[in-house]
Amino acid sequence: MMSNQIQEAQDLYTVMKERHSVRSYDPSVRISREELTEILELASTAPSSSNLQPWRFLVIDDEAKKQELVPIAYNQKHVAEAAAVIAVLGDLESYKQTEKIYSKSVEAGSLTEEAKKAIVERTVSMYGSLPKDKLHNINLLDAGLVSMQLMLVAKAKGYDTVPMGGFDADQLKAAYDLPDTLVPAVLIAIGKAAAPGRFTARLSVEDTTYWNSVK
Repeated sequence: MMSNQIQEAQDLYTVMKERHSVRSYDPSVRISREELTEILELASTAPSSSNLQPWRFLVIDDEAKKQELVPIAYNQKHVAEAAAVIAVLGDLESYKQTEKIYSKSVEAGSLTEEAKKAIVERTVSMYGSLPKDKLHNINLLDAGLVSMQLMLVAKAKGYDTVPMGGFDADQLKAAYDLPDTLVPAVLIAIGKAAAPGRFTARLSVEDTTYWNSVK
């Protein structure tokens, strides 16, 4: 068992080290919706505030739609080249799914009905009273968590990705008729690299880490 765990850890380390942002894709490569769905399912095991899973995915895999997305993404050509672009959105009303989420925990035997009711009541009351900017900030953190996991899953399956914060959120909302409750967080292009991602240097842990005090 320990040997298998070590091998799995080594595979994860390899994926983490080999993942690079790719900005040139083979436009002939397609990814089936079945496989994209599997990637999204695995990515969605990411943690989130109160387990509300506020991420929503707008998958753009139609060729014409990807072309329409290019100017919205400030003319980044890889938007059209990639097999798909996944817009990660934050749902400002994700707390309305609390009952559905925690009912599954009751079905799994990890929560009693009484405990579920208390959690649902507390969660809906708390999140429902928060201002939109506070909810958005919470959603941005959760969007980052699910996005990183999505990119690692994609790499493990042999695909490449690049996250993009450079896009016009208002134009995206208008182009896809997004309700005010769904706020764009990040775009992720996914496909097969036509050219490898360039080396990007990282600061050392000594440059970024403090122990017990910042002094």
